[in-house]
Amino acid sequence: MDFDIIIIGSGPGGYVAAIRASQLGLKTAIIEKEELGGICLNWGCIPTKALLKSAQVFEYIQHAQEFGISVNDYKLNFTNVINRSRDTANNMSKGIQFLMKKNKITVINGCAELANNKTVKVVDSNKKEKTYSANHIIISTGARSRELPSLKQNGKHIIGYREALTLKTLPKSMIIVGSGAIGVEFAYFYNAMGTNVTLVEYLPEITPNEDHDVSKELTKNLKKKGVRILTESNVTNIETKNSESTVTIKTKKGEEKIQAEIILSAVGITPNVENIGLEGLKIAKNNGRITVNEYYQTNIEGYYAIGDVIEGPALAHVASAEGIICVEKIAGHNPEPIDYNNIPGCTYCSPEIASVGFTEKAALAKGYELKIGKFPFSASGKASAAGHKEGFVKVIYDAKYGELLGAHMIGYNVTEMIAEIVAARKLETTGHEILKSVHPHPTMSEAIMEATAAAYGEVIHL
Repeated sequence: MDFDIIIIGSGPGGYVAAIRASQLGLKTAIIEKEELGGICLNWGCIPTKALLKSAQVFEYIQHAQEFGISVNDYKLNFTNVINRSRDTANNMSKGIQFLMKKNKITVINGCAELANNKTVKVVDSNKKEKTYSANHIIISTGARSRELPSLKQNGKHIIGYREALTLKTLPKSMIIVGSGAIGVEFAYFYNAMGTNVTLVEYLPEITPNEDHDVSKELTKNLKKKGVRILTESNVTNIETKNSESTVTIKTKKGEEKIQAEIILSAVGITPNVENIGLEGLKIAKNNGRITVNEYYQTNIEGYYAIGDVIEGPALAHVASAEGIICVEKIAGHNPEPIDYNNIPGCTYCSPEIASVGFTEKAALAKGYELKIGKFPFSASGKASAAGHKEGFVKVIYDAKYGELLGAHMIGYNVTEMIAEIVAARKLETTGHEILKSVHPHPTMSEAIMEATAAAYGEVIHL
């Protein structure tokens, strides 16, 4: 065999798996048809956060007077905002190139197709084909923007997240269809930049996977910023003329027509499982995703799959964890399978959202008797000093044993706070132990202790 492991796809699942495999002494190759780092680094997690930071800075300047500072003659340069985002992504991609060299991982550029006898055919940009072999082959080909029949992307007026990251000019108006993480992050960004934004969601609430209280709070905050929100609504028709489209939206109050320069489709993702040779090898799929066991082995010996191509949360940190577990098992270790109910989710709009574990609704459906505590940031000294009093921390405990079932946060920097809850749940920490762990003051994170105190009737600052 040419290699011990070949990994197809260099996103946060693929490149992390490759590095861990190399650390374990396995001769490793990674195949990538585009840029190292995959969607997350080049067209997702990293460049969007760069855009969102620019939006936050712009908002700070606009409200500088509230902090006792006068700023005159400032202006938005949208082209430079986009360029900074692209530069950030490009620099990170160069970092992955360095890591590949450092860990002696062979990088193969081209389109991969699985073949028999643990081989992979790769066609490069010059249409030249070469075949490579390995004892183990990991599929980590990620996903792309999902298209609805009524919302076909054309890259100009109807776009996906890639085009939303690289628009040449700031649109005056935008309709965003879908209010998951991608939808609300772009809604916040473009609204902050000055675009007239309408957010359309098919379900009764935006961010429908979040706790009800979080969705309600985000709705209030986005509306306050000027984002129009239409829930229980869907796009039924789009007519484009010149530089503007007329969008027909079926709402709970009836049909409505809205004009917009750009329609952004943010209705989820589709796994990249086509044309990579799955059918020829008879690798099993379910609902369009590759079927694997708890160590990511497919039904065909020697072939594995991780990340967005399998069932589970389509998150970069999940793919990375899956990649590490997969190669450690291949190397003969005995890694612990992932607890998918202890995976944190983060959304980087403003205010931010972070959550892990059961929502209140899900915990009740499981039959738990609950103790719930909620602490608003309006009562936090640090939040007041920072000028970010919106949002809260909500914690959910099992009333019988004190088990920390879940936590749901919305507010400034909460994506940096959720790891405490993840670690606490991993360690099977109880409400009493959180309550008696001294948190530093003044911090945003002490809201976790205060929310826990509220759950047990001991809250001090409410």
